[in-house]
Amino acid sequence: MEISVTFKNIEPSETLKEYVEKRLGKLDKLLDKPTEARVVFSTEKTDHIVDINLRSSKLNIQAKERNDNMNAAVDIVVDKIKSQLNKFRKKIQRHKPRSSSKEDILYEEIP
Repeated sequence: MEISVTFKNIEPSETLKEYVEKRLGKLDKLLDKPTEARVVFSTEKTDHIVDINLRSSKLNIQAKERNDNMNAAVDIVVDKIKSQLNKFRKKIQRHKPRSSSKEDILYEEIP
């Protein structure tokens, strides 16, 4: 997964960058194709905002979270993305035809 991190109205922090890369790296096993992730860290008054956009050939997932703590916002937004990915995978599995082609049936019937 290719991850690009941007900081708006906040000092760039290597620890935040490593933390979000570690959390998004765990989602890599749910993805079957190369994916690009764009992460934007920003602040407004006392709120910390994390915005993540995942893009792939068939997939475009976006999640945004406001919180008082930046690490908590990262955790919440990654959980949101994980639930969206699971929902997408279940949808694909529901629409995927089962392997009941004529050739498979013929081979199963012949001893």
